[in-house]
Amino acid sequence: MELIDRKEVMVRFSDVDSMKIVWHGNYVQYFEDGRESFGIRYNLGYLDVYRHHVMIPIVKVNCNFVKPLVFGDTAIVETRFINSEAAKIQFEYKIFRKQDMELMATGSSMQVFLTPEGELLLTAPDFFTGWKKKWGIL
Repeated sequence: MELIDRKEVMVRFSDVDSMKIVWHGNYVQYFEDGRESFGIRYNLGYLDVYRHHVMIPIVKVNCNFVKPLVFGDTAIVETRFINSEAAKIQFEYKIFRKQDMELMATGSSMQVFLTPEGELLLTAPDFFTGWKKKWGIL
């Protein structure tokens, strides 16, 4: 089963740079918006994870810029869960301009599981394995 979420994001004036295009760092924020929306939809939000006494920091993020978004655009952030046997959470992203569904950027991110004390978990926590079973991934 493939788990995908799509979220609309309005490009605000504060998102653009002096060239009047979205500043490159804001695409990572759009990925964050996508992860947050995905978490709400599939019950894998930050508070859901935190309730299990686990932290999931980002350890890797990648962004490939295809075409620039500009002020006034509405973006569609597509967030796709990438399954892995390892103790990590991976997503791939596609950002489209809503008006014509043109691909504007792609990317990926990786999160790992840490204890509240900051120790790396080498195996997936039980709640995450249960989450995968619930959504038919295992």
